Amino acid sequence: MTEPTPLQKAEAAAREAADNTTDVARIVAAVLAAQQNQQPAAAPAPAPAPFNSRKWLTIGGLGIAGGLVAALFAVAVAIGAVSVAILALVLRSIWHDVQKGR
Repeated sequence: MTEPTPLQKAEAAAREAADNTTDVARIVAAVLAAQQNQQPAAAPAPAPAPFNSRKWLTIGGLGIAGGLVAALFAVAVAIGAVSVAILALVLRSIWHDVQKGR
């Protein structure tokens, strides 16, 4: 015969204790045992990760370096655009002088 489960044992203890109304402690113990067997223990919440200052300093440094590179690239593009505009104006002036025969 199979061995009774803890819940069945608790139910049997509760019936036995109910027959003897003066034994309130046994009834309470049986009820508590039945409740403990039905509810699994809740897993503890994971602890938050500690603050990592090196990670955030690295991210900030890379952000600043990326911003500086982008700014230098923008300045280079602006210088190139001004150079092309000046070249276009000089070539246009030379072309007009050639057309007039100077």
